[in-house]
Amino acid sequence: MAHALRHQPWLYELELDEEGWTPVADLLAGLNSGRRHHITEADLQAVLDRPGKKRYEMADGRIRALYGHSTTAKIRKQPAAPPEILYHGTAPAAAEIILREGLKPMSRQYVHLSLDQETAVQVGRRKSPQPVILTILAAAAHQQGISFYEGHGLVWLADFVPPEFIRSA
Repeated sequence: MAHALRHQPWLYELELDEEGWTPVADLLAGLNSGRRHHITEADLQAVLDRPGKKRYEMADGRIRALYGHSTTAKIRKQPAAPPEILYHGTAPAAAEIILREGLKPMSRQYVHLSLDQETAVQVGRRKSPQPVILTILAAAAHQQGISFYEGHGLVWLADFVPPEFIRSA
């Protein structure tokens, strides 16, 4: 589902609109094509109902991934005023570069930021057993014209965060 909604929808013959939505029926057809196991809308709902970070949204017969897209067509988000501080977990070598050059989305559409340090640690551990947690002065950056977007739950997004708004925790 993540691959279909976030990374390569064309492999599943899906068209995502500018906000990332696609019909549930189309997703099911794409996921079930050539498979022995049949995935149902109830299976999709079970994924959405899992505890933890909310990654998907389903409404009015449509479904979308809320963040983490690497597709070439950028998924449009509505700018929002962020909390005063956000966090970003990363590997020590990457932290040095980020402190010098700022936070860039790299292969994703947006920079992913965490609402709390615990989530940033979890994210950072995907990159290093001893992650560096960076503090993002989000409200100050927003006041200087940097756009932020609410990803959902514990995740915020940004197009780019300049180094002057990043501190090593």
